[in-house]
Amino acid sequence: MKTFSAKPSDVDKKWVVIDAEGQSLGRVASKAASIIRGKTKPIYTPHVDTGDNVIIINASQVKLTGKKWLQKEYFWHTGHPGGLKSLRAEEMLAKRPADLLKEAINGMLPKNRLGRALRANYRIYDTGEHPHTSQNPEVVTL
Repeated sequence: MKTFSAKPSDVDKKWVVIDAEGQSLGRVASKAASIIRGKTKPIYTPHVDTGDNVIIINASQVKLTGKKWLQKEYFWHTGHPGGLKSLRAEEMLAKRPADLLKEAINGMLPKNRLGRALRANYRIYDTGEHPHTSQNPEVVTL
């Protein structure tokens, strides 16, 4: 027997919808990251994009437990001296709700050229509507 290694031509990509309403941020992100990476498929190969495209709806209604709304902070640097910026989770939810899930999913993807390519395989929407009905996405429950 030989070990099967998927090629990009072997991959059949489909579209999946995840509803984040009332769900925990980490659970939604980990499920989405495993689908994007392709780990839910039997042809998973670590160095090939074998995953599906994911649509996440209702990102503004995601939950965090405990005091994370006040204590969890997101940092970035502007590139200028003294340019360290930060936002608490509740402030980010008010300004850019989709970025909460975006940060969580990007943290679970590989930090290499494959990971940068996988970032194009998901879309996050704050409301329950999305413009991808023509792709016939299937609904995944958590």
